[in-house]
Amino acid sequence: MTDQTPQMITLTDAAVDRVKTLIDNSDEPVLGLRVGISTKGCSGMSYVFEYAKEKQPYEEEIDTKGAKVFIDPMATMYLVGAEMDYVEDKMKSGFVFSNPNEKSRCGCGESFNV
Repeated sequence: MTDQTPQMITLTDAAVDRVKTLIDNSDEPVLGLRVGISTKGCSGMSYVFEYAKEKQPYEEEIDTKGAKVFIDPMATMYLVGAEMDYVEDKMKSGFVFSNPNEKSRCGCGESFNV
């Protein structure tokens, strides 16, 4: 029996594929994608993404099937237990979160409140 701590966030297969594509197509060598939270939007907070060239101190590192995602330490308490997905339809495409910490989400879906 192994005592593995569950990952802070989980990635769907679609998110794994998109993270790998972004890493492979980056103009510069990167380790993965960094996820953070910014205070903006009509509900107060928004998810932000950037390329991660290196792991920063205190960051959580999520490695799912070779797709590395680094969690900004300031976002940790807002992302625990979340699932990151990638969706693509006729109108838009992007990463979306199923986050149990969200209390409400704005009508446009761009920001949330905890």
